Amino acid sequence: MNKKPTKKFRDINLVKVKTIQGPVEAEVIKSYLQSYGIETVLKGLVVQSVHAFSADGLGKITVMVDEKDFKKAKSLLQERET
Repeated sequence: MNKKPTKKFRDINLVKVKTIQGPVEAEVIKSYLQSYGIETVLKGLVVQSVHAFSADGLGKITVMVDEKDFKKAKSLLQERET
């Protein structure tokens, strides 16, 4: 009896779309992009969970999206800033 996988995983190539300072803004951007169907990963949140302060770029958070969504995400974020 051959079992079929219940879930297929696709290859994801994460790319940086923006780097920001602070977890609040990161969560706002993540929610904004997800409202347009763009899955978002935040990289760099560990420092904020250990230290409540930020110095020398330690608190920077990188917003990452799948490469296929990069252009749309970049455009949406530029729109949002104006």
